[in-house]
Amino acid sequence: MYRIVMIYDGEEDEQDEVFETEEAAEEYALYLCSCTDYGTEIMYMSNPGDYSDSPPETDYEIIEIDN
Repeated sequence: MYRIVMIYDGEEDEQDEVFETEEAAEEYALYLCSCTDYGTEIMYMSNPGDYSDSPPETDYEIIEIDN
């Protein structure tokens, strides 16, 4: 079983979802990275005075967990 730890600007955020395979966890982590980029763009377009146009530095780590 696997979990994802998302890393936003150096801050770790362990996700609740559990995945059967490492590949499934990685696919979902990549999806979360793209959501961060897209969300940053949307927030900037809706109110550029309050939000930056550059997304946070986003990375992830896949960890293996015991059942």
